[in-house]
Formats: sequence, structure tokens, C-alpha cells
Amino acid sequence: MPVSTTAPIRHDDRGVAWIDDTNTKVIQVALDMIAHGWSPEEIHFQHPHLSLAQIHAALGYYYDHKTEMDAHIQRSVRDVEQWRAQTGESPIRNRHGDSAAGSTSEESSTRTSFASRLDE
Repeated sequence: MPVSTTAPIRHDDRGVAWIDDTNTKVIQVALDMIAHGWSPEEIHFQHPHLSLAQIHAALGYYYDHKTEMDAHIQRSVRDVEQWRAQTGESPIRNRHGDSAAGSTSEESSTRTSFASRLDE
């Protein structure tokens, strides 16, 4: 007897990949793995509304489209860094005594480390 399944990943009008029947983008799951080094089980623990099957489908989609998704992530990181440079100091950061440059050396190191993971 044939089994009917639905596609676990859908695209919205802008071409963004989403895990079907959720409000979670595929890139969010991929970033959890890249940025935090989380396994599918840890991602499930952190996002219990996602099944392991949905997480594996999202990661499979990421690996099938790795080049373009990594490029999108790198563009986003660059855009955020540019935005930070343009906006200058944050009043909240100043109130808490953080660096006047808008980011600490630890944050800079984290961004560098994150970007290097995309190149692996």
C-alpha cells in the first residue's frame, strides 16, 4: 500500500525555505547547528515544537543548498556589521559600560569564529 507524505520544506513567495506546518525557517535550524554546534537532538531539545524528522529535513535541505545558504548567512553577517558601524554607539551599551566601539573583542572573535565555520 503506497504511503502518502507531504514535502517537509516549503518556500514562501520570496523563496525562503520554511519547515512545513511551522513558523521556523530552515536557515534558523542551520544556524543553530553552525553557530552553536548543536546536534539534531539538542536542536530538538531547544525547539521542542520541531520533530527530529523536521530537523533532519531542514538540515538535509541546508546541505543540499549549502553554497547559497552560506552565502546568504555571510551577507547577513556583513550587513549587520555594516549597520553597527553606521549607527555608532548604543545608549544601552554605554549605560552598561561596554566598549565605545560598539562591540567587544569577544564579540568580534565570536563573529570571526562563526564566519570561519561557514568556510569549513
